[in-house]
Amino acid sequence: MSDQNTIDDQIIDDWLTYMEASRGRTVRTIECYRGALMRLKEFMAGKPLIEADAAELEVFCGLWLHKKGVIARSRKPYISAVKGFYAWLKAKGNVKGNAAKELLHPITGHPLPRTISLANAEKLMWAPDMGTFVGIRDAAILSLLIGCGLRVSGLTALNESDLRTLEIECVPRMTIRVTEKGNRERIMPVPREAEALLRVYLGHEDLARIDRSFRDKAGRTDKVLFVSTKSPTLAPHEHIGEKRRLSRKGVREMIQRHGTKAGIPERDLHPHAMRHLFGTELQEEDVPTLSMSELMGHVDPKSTSIYAQLAMRKKMTTIDRAAPLSKMKTPVSELLKRLPN
Repeated sequence: MSDQNTIDDQIIDDWLTYMEASRGRTVRTIECYRGALMRLKEFMAGKPLIEADAAELEVFCGLWLHKKGVIARSRKPYISAVKGFYAWLKAKGNVKGNAAKELLHPITGHPLPRTISLANAEKLMWAPDMGTFVGIRDAAILSLLIGCGLRVSGLTALNESDLRTLEIECVPRMTIRVTEKGNRERIMPVPREAEALLRVYLGHEDLARIDRSFRDKAGRTDKVLFVSTKSPTLAPHEHIGEKRRLSRKGVREMIQRHGTKAGIPERDLHPHAMRHLFGTELQEEDVPTLSMSELMGHVDPKSTSIYAQLAMRKKMTTIDRAAPLSKMKTPVSELLKRLPN
C-alpha cells in the first residue's frame, strides 16, 4: 500500500471514529460511509482526498456513480458521507474550504413501501415447529416483528434486561426497551400473543443450558435475548455470551426459510415488510399520527404519513360510502344488492 493510501485510510478511520463516538452513528451507517469513501478513493485514483475539488466531487456523486450502476436514490448515502467527511476536514483545519458544501442530493420519487399481507403474516406465524426450541424462538421473533413493528437491528440488539413488566390497570403487562437508529431508545408495549411466546421461549429448558451472559459497557451482567443455535466459525466453547447473539442475517434467513415453506412470495419475506404491515394496521385503526410515530420510533412524523397511502381497508369503506356512484342508481345497483357483503 502506498504512503498516500495509508494517509487517506487513516483520515477516513479518524472521521468514522468521530461519527460513531461523537455523533452516535450506528455500526451499519459507519459501514455504509466507509464503503462510500472507499469508492471515492477509487475515483480519485491515487490523488489525496484532501485535494479533491468541488468539480471532482460533483462528478463522483453524479456521473461516475451513475455509470457504476448506482441509481439516484442509492446515491443519497454516498453524498451524505462525502458532505459529512469534507465538513469535518474543514472543521479540523485539514482543508481551507469545504469542496462538498454545494453538493445536492438527487431529486427522487417516494415509492410506496412493500408490506406483507395479514393473510401471509398469519401463515408465517404458523410456519415454525412449536415442538422444537428453534421453532419457539422463531415464533417469538416473528411475533415481535409483526406485533411491534421492530426494525431488525432493534430486535437483534435486545437483551433480557430490556424486558420489563408493568402494572397496567392492575394487570401485569410486558414492555420492551428498544434501541434502534441513532441509538435512540423507546419503550414498546408488547401484545399479549407476543408476550406469551416470549415467556415460553424464556422458560425453555434448552435456553437454560446456553451460556448467553455478557457484561455491558457499564460492567453490568446481562443476557443476550435471541440466540443463535450454531456457528460455522466458532468452536462450541467459544460460542457463548455476546457471540451467541442472533445476527440480522440470521433473522432474514429464518424469515426466508419459513416463508418459502409457507408459500409466501419472496418479495414479502424481509423484516421491513412486517414493520410496514404494523404501520399500515395502526393507520387502519385511526391511531393518531403522533402515537404512530412514537410506536414506530420515527423522529419525523412525515415518515409515518406514508402509511396513510397503504391503509386500503379504510379507503375502501370510504369509497363505498361516499363516492358519487354509491349515491345514484346504476345498471348494476340491483345486482350489487344481491351480492354478499
